[in-house]
Amino acid sequence: MEEYRASFDLEPGYLDWAVFGPLSDAVRQEALADVELLGTGRRAGMELVREHAAAASALVAEMVGGREDAVVLQPSTTDGLMQAVFGVTGGILLSRTETPALTVAVTRAAEALHVVDPQWVDPPAGYLTPEVVRDALTPATRAVAVSLVDHRTGYRADLSALREVIGERLLIVDAVHAFGVVQADYAAADVVCGAGHTWLRAGRGTGFAWFGDRARDELTPVFSGRAGTVREPTTDSVPAAAAAPRGFTVSAPDQMAAARLAAGLREAQQVGVPLIEEALVARTGELLQLADRHGLATLTPRDAGRRAGIVTLVPGADATGALAASLVNHGVTCTTRAGAVRVSAHVGTGAETLGMVEGALASFSQLRGW
Repeated sequence: MEEYRASFDLEPGYLDWAVFGPLSDAVRQEALADVELLGTGRRAGMELVREHAAAASALVAEMVGGREDAVVLQPSTTDGLMQAVFGVTGGILLSRTETPALTVAVTRAAEALHVVDPQWVDPPAGYLTPEVVRDALTPATRAVAVSLVDHRTGYRADLSALREVIGERLLIVDAVHAFGVVQADYAAADVVCGAGHTWLRAGRGTGFAWFGDRARDELTPVFSGRAGTVREPTTDSVPAAAAAPRGFTVSAPDQMAAARLAAGLREAQQVGVPLIEEALVARTGELLQLADRHGLATLTPRDAGRRAGIVTLVPGADATGALAASLVNHGVTCTTRAGAVRVSAHVGTGAETLGMVEGALASFSQLRGW
């Protein structure tokens, strides 16, 4: 854990991990090595880089607890979610406040195919709990789509409880803000999509999707390109889409992106997700304490088991800009949207960064006369 913590060599003040995780040294070294291999023109070097796709798929499968052949690498989390959502026939239940990766995908699928029926939910707390889902289900519901960690509030969904509530319906999970840093019952899900550009520190282009048995039986491959056919296309025929999950691919994976994903997953695996989760939840707990100290309301659950790396501060609609400005003036990188300020931490978030937040909140409170 200490070696892992020490690998966070970025400048203090960075609290925007939910948007982008600055690349770890291991990821940077892997990328540089592959650049050199691909610059030689030697087949052996190109083969070594090509092997990264299988390695990344195996690591994803191990963390999910499923088979390697159930994993397909994607350009992003959104690509994986669109593959899954466009394959549904029937109602898809999801919150109106879900990540745009899901809300846009469901809307586009409904508009294009006319076989997907969005079933919008307005949860009182702003996120889908098992109780909210149970009350919203209808006989037409074929799938429930949810973020494992909500991008707005930081709420961590209970996949086991959701599975118990929805029965045999499909459970499609966006795990981009959780994978590799918090534990989850992925076996309760039917589709798990994620990417390495946030907490895994692997950069963009590192998406993946895992499809369980029920998903492979019920989802129809819609965006199935050359890489997703049952055999190589010829000049006189276009073969059918392969059975899922390979049918849910458009082209061959980016091997260099796969290398970065594999490097980020190995780092998390070597430390152990339980230890990373413990440290991450502690960091968000410290941020919540700072918010309390300065009288700031938050959207983030206080129960350690229901949060991960995101803390959302709500200063009031007329004060959001002032709070964001105070944080920026104190050197803190964060995200402002929809009347709230989101700060997202990682294991390497240290005392200096927390001190910068403390100073920013103190200045904001003084400005507001609190």
